[in-house]
Amino acid sequence: MKPLSSDASNDACKTTNVYVTQPHLPPLEEFIPYLEQIWKNKILTNNGPFHRQFEQALCDWLGVEHLALFANGTLALVTALKALRISGEVITTPYSFVATAHSLLWNNITPVFVDIDPQTLNLDPTKIEAAITPQTTAILAVHCYGNPCDVEAIQTIADNYNLKVIYDAAHAFGVQCHCGSVLNHGDLSVLSFHATKVFNTFEGGAIICPDAKSKQHIDHLKNFGFVGETTVVAAGINGKMNEMQAALGLLQLQHIDSALVRRAEIASRYREAIDAIPGLSWVPSAGQRVANHAYFPILCGDDYPLSRDALYDKLKANGIHGRRYFYPLISDFPMYRGLPSAMASDLQVAADAAARVICLPIYPGLGDADQARIIDVLSP
Repeated sequence: MKPLSSDASNDACKTTNVYVTQPHLPPLEEFIPYLEQIWKNKILTNNGPFHRQFEQALCDWLGVEHLALFANGTLALVTALKALRISGEVITTPYSFVATAHSLLWNNITPVFVDIDPQTLNLDPTKIEAAITPQTTAILAVHCYGNPCDVEAIQTIADNYNLKVIYDAAHAFGVQCHCGSVLNHGDLSVLSFHATKVFNTFEGGAIICPDAKSKQHIDHLKNFGFVGETTVVAAGINGKMNEMQAALGLLQLQHIDSALVRRAEIASRYREAIDAIPGLSWVPSAGQRVANHAYFPILCGDDYPLSRDALYDKLKANGIHGRRYFYPLISDFPMYRGLPSAMASDLQVAADAAARVICLPIYPGLGDADQARIIDVLSP
């Protein structure tokens, strides 16, 4: 029997299953010249020409002054905490991907979980001060679903208590708040370019740096602490982005604008449909001037005829694979649930959101017919 071609297999898959996301990739023929140049250069990593070009191109597109590229976003988070010499306790959210809190444990830092705002699902600034102790050194907040945190309120608290602020901006590529790029807030912001993200380099990440000195320090840390050929000034790590990733990133920047337009169209269609379905609601924007529509989370209310898990199963039975981002809460995992701040009674908003949320499929390649099928399944 003749096997299906790769293309035929993919086409068949698309007609039966729709996943929460799909990597956005440029036409393969456009990537070939970049690969040929890498083969010609014989430079695969260690701050090669594509790496340097990509850093500058990203700064220009994002509207930031300095950034340091990384092999992935988690390494960037771990390194950002190290660069700021964070220790002791750090206030953070339980409503995020586990990498947020894992980056703290890898630095021997104790996470202190604080509840979230019921509208934005971001860290609630009104709950932060009560959690500050003499051991608190920083706030690690997440721009959840790409919706900006209340950056001004968080910064005011940080200034009053002499705390550092790090933003896990894994969801916030291209997002602009009232004053420009949301990435310019805090002491450091960290991006992810994972395959599931709005902008991907297969794997990848970056730290947005406030000045050239900070970038230089972070560049040393991500390259084992080397300064020059024989001098090591810090206990660094191998966090470097390679030339393949950087080359893909350069090409992806040529297509990101159209990808964001398509995401906005899909999000608008979802909002219109869900407004007409009693018991379902979508998470409102947090007032950003430019959104990236990284996710499309909906919440199942008490008046919806199905529980969240029943709706999740119904979608799955129809070949629609949404995700319950973020369930369980980070604070429910074994390495965190023994912490005093992990008590469910203190995280009621986060627990309620985790029990009600489903992220619907959203990506530039999602077809209108598939989206219509998703909306049809949502209707009771």
